[in-house]
Amino acid sequence: MKNKWLSFFSGKVQVEVKGKGIERLLNECTRNGIAIFAVKKKQDCVLLMIQLQDVHAFRRVIRKHECKASFTKRKGLPFLLLKSKLNLGFTAGFVIFFVILFLLSNMIWEIDIKGAKPETEHQMVKHLEEIGVKKGRLQFLMMTPEKIQKSLTNGIDNITWVGVELNGTALHMKVVEKNEPTKEKYVSPRHIVAKKKAVIKRMFVQKGQPMAFVNDHVDKGQLLVSGLIGNEDRKVASKAEIYGETWYKSEVTVPLETSFTLYTGKVRTKHKLSFGSWGVPFWGFEFNEKPLKHPKTEEEKHPFQFLGMKLPVSYVQEQTRESETSVRTYTKGEAVQAGIKMGRQDVEKRLNGSGEVESEKVLHQSVENGKVKLIILYQVIEDIVQTTPIVQGD
Repeated sequence: MKNKWLSFFSGKVQVEVKGKGIERLLNECTRNGIAIFAVKKKQDCVLLMIQLQDVHAFRRVIRKHECKASFTKRKGLPFLLLKSKLNLGFTAGFVIFFVILFLLSNMIWEIDIKGAKPETEHQMVKHLEEIGVKKGRLQFLMMTPEKIQKSLTNGIDNITWVGVELNGTALHMKVVEKNEPTKEKYVSPRHIVAKKKAVIKRMFVQKGQPMAFVNDHVDKGQLLVSGLIGNEDRKVASKAEIYGETWYKSEVTVPLETSFTLYTGKVRTKHKLSFGSWGVPFWGFEFNEKPLKHPKTEEEKHPFQFLGMKLPVSYVQEQTRESETSVRTYTKGEAVQAGIKMGRQDVEKRLNGSGEVESEKVLHQSVENGKVKLIILYQVIEDIVQTTPIVQGD
């Protein structure tokens, strides 16, 4: 029989056949659909294997022949279960021991944090406890390492990056903290010039000789604060906060109709055991469930371990959400306002925190092919300081 695993689960029996017409017996068994395998011929008998389910059919066939049969061996899961019933205490103890060992192999017994200061480590331990990550917790009831990493990064301010790795029953974390502001180092003598064309709106000079003033129009590269002071030409590293009024032009296109996807709130959660690419659901499934419209499915996978070894079996939590497509329609005025907001966000991104948008003016607007096209001028107050070293001869 080719499938040995199938014969193990269904059970098989070894039969010793003696007498005349053994060949005819085997042929009739084959005609009656009785699978015969592992046939061995001895001096006075023939040994063969049949499936447990074919035993009664085999007895009916052998009664028609001048042969005698005796069952010599019994193999397979049904006979093991029969023996286990006779030794119920031993079997129950073995199963309980195996289950406990399996559960202990899939718990977190060590949380190792490296690269964090004691205060940060304490914050991390408290945050981990809040999200259910602690010693003695089953791994497949916790977040995945990727979600733990995201939660720590978003939940603790003084962490720049954290790497989370699950190794056996230990959770290892490597932390990179945000650097504290360093003390001001020595700076060589320098001037301050305008980094772009602007009108100065705010100016506070800490070191150096002012060469321009509030409400002055300055060009790119124009000297704003000199590092040369007095008649003695004393050289200093100029330092100042200078904000100027600048202008940014932005071109924005806004469609009058936009399609986007929304979740309806209907969620189905299934729990499965995964064997490679094959999954067996064991909880949360229904036989006559109505299909969700436009389903979006996410899976969270937790591999099982045993004595530090990864097993080819995983616990999978599958969440399927129903979604629907919605169409948002703008009037021309609403599209203009949305375009102004989009343009403002684009300018703020380009400023990268060095300034703020004061006002805007729509220079041109048109409607083409169901889209509103805008050209917008934004008035911005931003830092225009750019330092340049003092060279010999200045």
